[in-house]
Amino acid sequence: MCRTNIWNTEEMDSRYGITIPFDGVSLRDHKEWFHRIADLGYTDLWSAEVDGTDGFTPLTLAAIWEPRLNLGVAVTPVFTRGAGLLAMSIAAMAEVAEGRFIMGLGASSEPVVQRWNGVKYEKPYARTRDVLRFVKQALDGEKIDEIFETFEVHGFKLSRPVLVRPPILLGALRPGMLRLAGREADGAILNWLGANDVAKCRAEVGEGKTIAARLFVVPTADADLARMIGRRMISSYLTVNAYAEFHRWLGRADALQPMWDAWAEGNRKLANELIPDWVVDELIIHGPYEACREHVLRYIEAGVQIPTLAIVPFGVDLKEAVEGLAPR
Repeated sequence: MCRTNIWNTEEMDSRYGITIPFDGVSLRDHKEWFHRIADLGYTDLWSAEVDGTDGFTPLTLAAIWEPRLNLGVAVTPVFTRGAGLLAMSIAAMAEVAEGRFIMGLGASSEPVVQRWNGVKYEKPYARTRDVLRFVKQALDGEKIDEIFETFEVHGFKLSRPVLVRPPILLGALRPGMLRLAGREADGAILNWLGANDVAKCRAEVGEGKTIAARLFVVPTADADLARMIGRRMISSYLTVNAYAEFHRWLGRADALQPMWDAWAEGNRKLANELIPDWVVDELIIHGPYEACREHVLRYIEAGVQIPTLAIVPFGVDLKEAVEGLAPR
């Protein structure tokens, strides 16, 4: 029987993460990057699972190559792996990382799940809840024979016991999922929000839980360039229904409705032009390195315990950006 996780968020040291793998760098060539990242004072490496690498392979390499870094995936979709395979993947990652791994589960989105993976995107809340419950039971060593609302499992039991269940965070955007993260997971992973939005999300998750967030950073003093890049990113993401509803809930409906209308009409150029500067400035961290670090600090002061930078290095060398954005 596995022990429940012993992750006490109140005793956590300050965390400061970075998103991997880096674009344009092969997985084999990340070894020296990981050493340098740890030397610079970063504490965490967080992967994603969208259309690049899977979430686990880069972290497995990091676990072996650089034992100073904590590891996390934000997020693995609950639709794209069978429940048993997902439990096995988490267990294997927990074994190789030896207490340094945090699992992120999430519903992802219709484009990722249905259009790209051919899996029906149905009942995302229920599916996330069911997979979370199954994974917790499996990692605790239980033999599972149960009919969940969105799938059923008969006779599954992990044959390689997990000594300590890794913390599980849920990618969450709106009240229902945020509350589920607080009620049944160890916390929530936030994405595409401003520092001023953190308190509203944390209130739904509740006290005593961990909040991680992926923060997009365009480290350039050229505000026009940063906003041009930011607008393209925003229109690509925030026109997806899950993110659109998130920002309606956060109170940006009036500001973003013109973009949504133009996008629906197929006019992507106009959609980008209609995104207000202040929205870009809230959602995309940009400016000189010191200004970017100060912006990250605002998220930390608002309640994000694990900020994870996703660097978009336009016009700047990646190595320089990683060094310039390192914690001070």
